[in-house]
Amino acid sequence: MQAVDIHIAHSLPVMEAFYTLQGEGAYQGRAAYFIRLGGCDVGCVWCDVKESWDINAHPHYTIDAIVTEALAAIPAGTAPGTVLAVVTGGEPLMHNLDALTAALKKAGFRTHIETSASNEMSGDWDWITLSPKKFKAPLPENLPLADELKIIVYNKSDFAWAEQYAVQTKKDCKLYLQPEWSKAAQMTPLILDYIKAHPQWQLSLQVHKYLDIP
Repeated sequence: MQAVDIHIAHSLPVMEAFYTLQGEGAYQGRAAYFIRLGGCDVGCVWCDVKESWDINAHPHYTIDAIVTEALAAIPAGTAPGTVLAVVTGGEPLMHNLDALTAALKKAGFRTHIETSASNEMSGDWDWITLSPKKFKAPLPENLPLADELKIIVYNKSDFAWAEQYAVQTKKDCKLYLQPEWSKAAQMTPLILDYIKAHPQWQLSLQVHKYLDIP
């Protein structure tokens, strides 16, 4: 991929951005450039990036600057579509992401989002990971858009809660159960038993945490 001149007069609050591997879900193990936007209106008690919540705590960067930095992080000559650009948060859909995804696609990235989908959908996405939260429910119209439904399992009641959302997704949506990191020792055996009894689900682990990478 090569640098492109974008010149879009628009900016977003960015907490951090980094090049690593996708550690979860359907694209686990793929090279990915993460863009973590500031601001969250969901507020999960077990969130491991609570510093992202305050939308005013993070500097704003133009779309041009965000994409230029992304291009600088990956190897020169990388084929278009090889690297994922994963937009996450916080809750990224607090922001309109149309301009960001247009610029990322123009630069040759594959656009992915990780969202609770509790706000209106924006952006042009190659892959939507919807991870609904009990603290603020996803908008019903967003559920059929999900390519991947990822349920964070914190306690036993989350299995029934997961099924409530699974029936609202499209037929080919991938269904994942992922133990909440601090409860992984307790919840993972329960998830394994549940998946064996309900094989439409798959296990998602936060492999990046086991590998101690971003």
